[in-house]
Amino acid sequence: MWPWEHAIVGYLAYSVGCHLVFRDSPSGLEAFAVVLASTLPDLIDKPLAWEFGVFDAGYAIGHSVFFLVPLSITVGTVAAAAGRPRTGLAFAVGSLLHPPADLLYSYVSQGIVQVELMLWPVETVTGHPPSRGFLDSFGTLFGRYLGELLAGDVSTYVWLQLGLAALAFSLWLYDGAPVLRQCLLGGKRLLPETNDSRSNR
Repeated sequence: MWPWEHAIVGYLAYSVGCHLVFRDSPSGLEAFAVVLASTLPDLIDKPLAWEFGVFDAGYAIGHSVFFLVPLSITVGTVAAAAGRPRTGLAFAVGSLLHPPADLLYSYVSQGIVQVELMLWPVETVTGHPPSRGFLDSFGTLFGRYLGELLAGDVSTYVWLQLGLAALAFSLWLYDGAPVLRQCLLGGKRLLPETNDSRSNR
């Protein structure tokens, strides 16, 4: 799955959970945490494999439940101690949904269940990492993906992806555009201070 697909799934799951359990929308920090955590396994494993050749494939420690579960517990403990337990929960939801989403994608796209994607180092994924580096490899894969879209070669899976993206975007707007809202409010608070400082000169 592409990183933005994981971000979509993570945000949808956490936001819907917030509305069902807390009767509330995610805060900006929670939205940031769930999106970051949902892409974190790829941010760890893909560069380590594609750029540095540490792993044979882009599925290793970052996708492993033996890493993600302790990490989620640690982040959750720190967040709770800081008085932000829901931020820790958002991080856990995002990171722990990533490996099952990859398993589902491998089943839908290839008809196989690759449990080894999430069991490093007990099970490892074999393969040959790209030799052109992370950015070149990403550009090649994304170019192929974009070319298929522009050519109108849109599969049922891609239509589902686009539908989930539209749903996530609508829900994000309904939630008050978290993260963007906080950035705009922060910028607005700075403006009066800037104007006041100029008027005092």
